[in-house]
Amino acid sequence: MDFRILDASAFYAGVPFGSDSDCYTTSLVYEEIKHIKKNEDALGTLMETNRLKIMDPDKESINAAVASAKQTGDFQQLSKQDISIIALCINLGGLIITDDFAVTNVARNIGLRTSSIMTTGIQDVGKWVHYCPGCRTNHTSGKECPMCGTPLKRKLLKGESSSVPLNK
Repeated sequence: MDFRILDASAFYAGVPFGSDSDCYTTSLVYEEIKHIKKNEDALGTLMETNRLKIMDPDKESINAAVASAKQTGDFQQLSKQDISIIALCINLGGLIITDDFAVTNVARNIGLRTSSIMTTGIQDVGKWVHYCPGCRTNHTSGKECPMCGTPLKRKLLKGESSSVPLNK
């Protein structure tokens, strides 16, 4: 089955309006983008012709998406809409169309397929950690190092990063 799961950036880029593939999105994303081409009722036409389907993911998929986003360190960067798109892809499979780095990073880390539209997309996926440039320690979150008080910075650890020691 060839279908796409669209986040808001896909609608702004016009993907569903020029695509022959079936497209899915969630009600949260639809609420965010329903003003697009409102005068032409383009979204209504897509739904009437069954080329755009609004579907919400199940609770288990939402929980899996949240857990995965927390594991990669992207959770704070994601909106409810972003989580819903990742969860819907967990539910259905398909291809996520997005230009959002955090969505792509989480999706690829759990084996989901993604494609970008207006950007070149991300090259590297991994896990975000907070690090202290002062005492050179890594932390799971925070704005300030609990050991020395220096403001923390974020960095992406590419590939497998479970062996990096993290301080809570």
